[in-house]
Amino acid sequence: MLKRVRDGYRRIRPREAYDAARTGGALLVDIRYAALRERDGMIPGALVIERNELEWRLDPQGTHRAPEATGHDLRIVVICNEGYASSLAVASLHRLGLRRATDLIGGFQAWRAAGFPVEA
Repeated sequence: MLKRVRDGYRRIRPREAYDAARTGGALLVDIRYAALRERDGMIPGALVIERNELEWRLDPQGTHRAPEATGHDLRIVVICNEGYASSLAVASLHRLGLRRATDLIGGFQAWRAAGFPVEA
């Protein structure tokens, strides 16, 4: 199932995610649950939306959307702990019409291992 989902879009590595957020206007979305964020830290500037809230918080037409959910053309990079749950989340966002959504290969752990910013 993961392979089938991932074949439908291009995933990105930590450097590209970092650059996309810094200069490309991409929205980093951390879907890890609280215990992992507390244990490992967070990516500065990432929007935290736990997985069970993702669709209704990022649907630009939803009444309970996050202020950052500005339109269907928004570039979103979904980040889970190791890059598995995020792939399935991206498939769901694509079904909402968020076609520019992608995920981070290796998730938060890859981000941290690559030396990109993490805060407690």
